[in-house]
Amino acid sequence: MKTPVIKVNPDFPETDKIAQCGAVIRKGGLVIFPTETVYGIAADFNNPSAMNRLRDVKKRPPDKPFSILIAQKGHLSNYTSRCDTAIYKVVDHFWPGPLTVIVPAKEEGRTIGVRMPAHSVALRLIQESQCCLAAPSANLEGQPAPRTCSEALKDLDGLVDMAIDGGPAQYGQSSTVADFTQARPGILREGFIPKEDIEKVMNMKIILFVCTGNSCRSVMAEYLLKKMLRDRRDIEILSAGTAVFVRTPASAETIHVLSREGLDASRHLSQPITDMLLRKADLILVMTGTHRQQILEKVPSVESRVYLLREFASYSGAGGKDMDVPDPIAKPAEAYEECLLTIKDALNKIVRLI
Repeated sequence: MKTPVIKVNPDFPETDKIAQCGAVIRKGGLVIFPTETVYGIAADFNNPSAMNRLRDVKKRPPDKPFSILIAQKGHLSNYTSRCDTAIYKVVDHFWPGPLTVIVPAKEEGRTIGVRMPAHSVALRLIQESQCCLAAPSANLEGQPAPRTCSEALKDLDGLVDMAIDGGPAQYGQSSTVADFTQARPGILREGFIPKEDIEKVMNMKIILFVCTGNSCRSVMAEYLLKKMLRDRRDIEILSAGTAVFVRTPASAETIHVLSREGLDASRHLSQPITDMLLRKADLILVMTGTHRQQILEKVPSVESRVYLLREFASYSGAGGKDMDVPDPIAKPAEAYEECLLTIKDALNKIVRLI
């Protein structure tokens, strides 16, 4: 019996068609589908019967594991407890895209491969399946990975329950596989993304400043440190706020005091702290103890990387509230000037330590 083929628009996949395929997967079926790299076979990762059938169809050895697909970057933390900055730098930079990361699984002693594809059909299928998807390439073990649906069906017609034809895969080359299970990350398979590109992202150091609205204190710190470290190409400097709900410009007073330092913050837009932003930062500098508490409530595993900015000041006070950088919002211009001087004092020491 031939495998039914459903043609979909690769850019705007029809929801009803993808939902039909998702239902097949939930019932233990196998579905061929497109990604930006090659065509794959989707199966319910947590259904032993489906996984045994997938292994039989692929003719894959029992000791070779399957990777899974996710539809959102942040879902990586559902499958691993590892919080190394290198992992999250790489996935935030290259996902969605042709990169698979091998990470320690939450189940002790096991590892798992995870990828977020950059293909509308694949992402919609993950969502509509409502389960964890195993997704190896749609070929027999040892054969070339297929770039089209017809190439996939050459060997698999009648062996899978349904196939989605979304046109040719963009790259026609398997994803790069990066291994983060060892102390020193490595590349297990070089695919579309070169090893050098991944290593460059991994080796970038990220400094994140955090305040409440990301409109004054953290903005001052970000722009001042960028100026101080303008010759350092290995450092990325960011800022965010714990209470940002709508992206807004920096305050007029902040733009003014920074302009007197020769800095233009007129194009700055606030951004909220996110799990991904916190997990990829090597150093997180907060303005108050409350900010630190809010961050640790959100992502406890970054505790060793979070510091009060005034811990680096030449005079930091006696502790407690004296360690906070006061919020100048709605205060006279002098408060912004004093805030900037306090921040600059701390940054002078940070620059010497980096």
